[in-house]
Amino acid sequence: MVVERLFLSPARGEVQRECRQLELLAGQGVVGDRHFGQADWAGQQLTLVEAEEIERFCAHAGCADDLSLTRRNVVTRGIRLNMLVGRQFRLGNCMLLGIELCEPCRTLGQRLANEIVSPSEVLKYWVGRGGLRAQVLSSGRLACGDALTPVESGEYAE
Repeated sequence: MVVERLFLSPARGEVQRECRQLELLAGQGVVGDRHFGQADWAGQQLTLVEAEEIERFCAHAGCADDLSLTRRNVVTRGIRLNMLVGRQFRLGNCMLLGIELCEPCRTLGQRLANEIVSPSEVLKYWVGRGGLRAQVLSSGRLACGDALTPVESGEYAE
């Protein structure tokens, strides 16, 4: 249950940058990311996805493994993120709250389509596998190798 890779997107449509660390600010999100400080929808502050799901998709679609392809901020390994919806969890030294599943959008379908999978097949594939949207409850830094630990009920209160 670890952080495998970290990314941020400085601006819409810009190439995602892989980072060694990300700085998170409570209630604001990832410093330097295009969604930092925005509150257009719940869970906009941080997105996570499972490395295993990306690898399965790449095998299914016949493309090279690319852990950045979903454009999520945090790529994890060894934990089922869907179980964190509505739960608090610790990621490195930060506290987060899982808000909702990060379901696929038309942009993802178009970006990942190829001669093997159509945009609609991409969308169908990623339903329920697209990751997690989270709210940042406490500030801190994330680094590759940091642990992701679900918090027991009552262990932490905002």
